[in-house]
Formats: sequence, structure tokens, C-alpha cells
Amino acid sequence: MEKGLADFYLKQVEDVLLPFWNRALDQKHGGIFTCFNNRGDALVSTDKYTWSQGRFLWLWSEIIRLIDQNILKGEREEYLRHLNRSASFLEEHVFLPNGNCAFLLTKEGHKKESVAGAGYDSSIYADCFVALGLAKVAGLTHDEKRFERVLDLYHRIRRRIEKGSISTEPYPIPKDYRAHSIPMIMLNVAQEMAEVAVRMIHPARQQLVAHSVEYMEDIMEHFYMPDHRVVEMLPIQRSTNEDKSLLYRHLNPGHTIESMWFVIHTAREQGYKNYVEQAVKAIRHAVTLGWDEQYGGLLRFVDREGGKPRGAAGETAYEELILGSWNMKLWWPHSEALYALLLAYDLTRDEKMLKLYEKVEQYVFNTFPNPDKNIGEWIQIRDRKGKPIDKIAALPVKDPFHILRNMILIIDLLAEKEE
Repeated sequence: MEKGLADFYLKQVEDVLLPFWNRALDQKHGGIFTCFNNRGDALVSTDKYTWSQGRFLWLWSEIIRLIDQNILKGEREEYLRHLNRSASFLEEHVFLPNGNCAFLLTKEGHKKESVAGAGYDSSIYADCFVALGLAKVAGLTHDEKRFERVLDLYHRIRRRIEKGSISTEPYPIPKDYRAHSIPMIMLNVAQEMAEVAVRMIHPARQQLVAHSVEYMEDIMEHFYMPDHRVVEMLPIQRSTNEDKSLLYRHLNPGHTIESMWFVIHTAREQGYKNYVEQAVKAIRHAVTLGWDEQYGGLLRFVDREGGKPRGAAGETAYEELILGSWNMKLWWPHSEALYALLLAYDLTRDEKMLKLYEKVEQYVFNTFPNPDKNIGEWIQIRDRKGKPIDKIAALPVKDPFHILRNMILIIDLLAEKEE
């Protein structure tokens, strides 16, 4: 299976995804244009959301690595030229006087407010993805000075989180709750930082590994529940009434799936066998509970008992998001499931995990790829029946990150099996 599947995903990367994104590069200023409509046939804005720009740096660094390993075909020097230009563009324009990262830039690099009056640094997620991308570039190019600058940004992010002085646009964390998304994204950032630091034999490498373990433990000891669900919003003050709350009851299958493979990566490296086993169970639970038995595919949000989320709700933007979009079928949870299920099967050799993978794979490739081969990529946002809809999922972008990252991870996983 491994060889045929690896060839399939290589073909998807080379023939379906990269041609689209190579056309989206900003050859003048650096970076990439991502504000396309859902079908990918029109660029509706040249604005640059910096969390997408940081993610792009990560992707292009990985593409170059695969070219260097003779796994992927491509012009290495062209990819590297644009990567260096894009990293410099981001470093030159993204930082504010206070050291935080702007959330939105014009194509030339001028800072913009995404919401009038909200300021430029309206989302700590942007800072995290800038750190993720620039660290990856530093590791690829062995740039120690760049890594030191990224390390400063990383420590600044940690201090802001510890103080509680963060914004999380487009969906602020509701008052009196802790969000799983914070230790989740920090686990991934710490993992990436640690990987580069170990390669560079940097003095911070042990500290960064310890941080990745810290974030993993936070997720598994606080957000992971005995029934294998991962809670998205955890009340700071626990009570007997929390089961009646929409915020506590709802689950995000895609986030669970993605978070659990983050956990598996660190748990395997650091010898946390129990966390690996628990994470595999959580992946299976999320795919099973989140699966739409009527139309197929993963629902965006579900109740802890399955189906439409329910419970007492307030009027926060996040609660409106849950109730207004729970039945959408989005590209990113499905791409995350492809990798996570293959990883879980590789770890367990459990045929049930393989069956789940095959069910997801069939739905994904029957639903998401753009039927217009001249455009390529995926039509990423779908309604419950799988039909394209023109809605915004989080940002008004068509982001390449999840699909390409998961296909790269699958290619790496299958390459290991061939060795």
C-alpha cells in the first residue's frame, strides 16, 4: 500500500496543489496572495494576513527539503529565492513597535486594521504562525541570527499568554474559559522551535523540548476527558452546571484530530507511551463522533453526544460561530484526518483505523478537489451536502497550509515505511 499511496500524494502535491500556489506568489514584494474566492478563479484582495504568510514560509521550507531529498520535483533555487524574499518581507513589515506582530498587511507591507479600532496586533495566532514560519526558514538556511530573533518573539508570546494579555481574532476566547487552541498552537510552535534548535545545537534546545512537553501535558491532563473527547472551551471555575453550557459541550473534531497528532509527535519522542495511546483513541473518537452519517464527511462542530451542538448559549462571537456553521464541511479537518488516521494505523496496525482512513479518503477526493483542472487546488468550503458555498470559515482567505502540510507529512510517513 505504501508505495502506491505515496505516489498518489506526490501527484496531488505536484500536479494539483503546487501549480495553483506557484501562480499565487507575489513576485514583486514577496509572500503569497491568499485572498481568493472559494473556487480559486478570482483573487478578491491583495491583502496579506500574516498568519497565512507565516504558514507559507513553513510550507516552502518543507517543499525545498523534499526537493533536496529527491522526493519532490521542482526548481530548488526558485523556491529558495522566493522563500528568502518572503521571509525578509515579513521580518521587515510584520513587527510593531511593541514587538508584537501585525495581523494584516497590504501587498506592499503597510499595516492595516482587520477590524476598525481593534489595533494591528489583534491575534496572537498571527505571532505564533510568524514564529513557526521564520523558525523553519532559519533551520533550512542555518541562519542563527534569524533564529535568535524568532526565539525572542517566541518568549514574548509565552509572556503575553502567561499575563493573559492576548487577543485571538477572529474569535475572541469567551470570558471565564480557557481555550484548547492556546496550548495546542503553542505545542506545535514549541515542537518546531525545538526541532530547529536541536539541529543547530542551540543552547535553548532543552528548554524548548521541555516547553513542548509542558504544553502536551496541559492538553492531556486538562482538556482530554476520560471518554476520549478533547474539550475546546474549559471553564476556569469548574461547576456542576458546566454540562448545560454550549461552550463546554461542543466539540471541534478537526481541532481534536490535529491536536492529537501534535501530541503523538512529542509523546513518541519523549517516551510518553500512555499519551500516544490516549491520542489514538481521541482521533478515532473525533472521526466517529464527527462523521455525518447522512451525507458523509466531518461536521465542523458537534455535541459531546453527537449531532448538532446544544446547551445554554450566550451571545459571544464564538457561540454564534458554533450554532451558525456547525454543519459545514471544511477542507482542513478532512486533510488533518487523512494524516492522523494513517499515523494512528501505523502506530497500532488496527484495521479499524485503516477502515476509517479509507472512508475519509473516499469522501475527501470525491468532494474537495476542484473539478476544473486548469485551476486546481480544492474548493475548500462546502455545505453539509458537500456543495460549494461562498462563506468565510475564519479569515477571508484560501489558505494552502493544512492540505499541503498534511500531504507532506503523509509522504514522509510513507517514505519511512519504505526504508
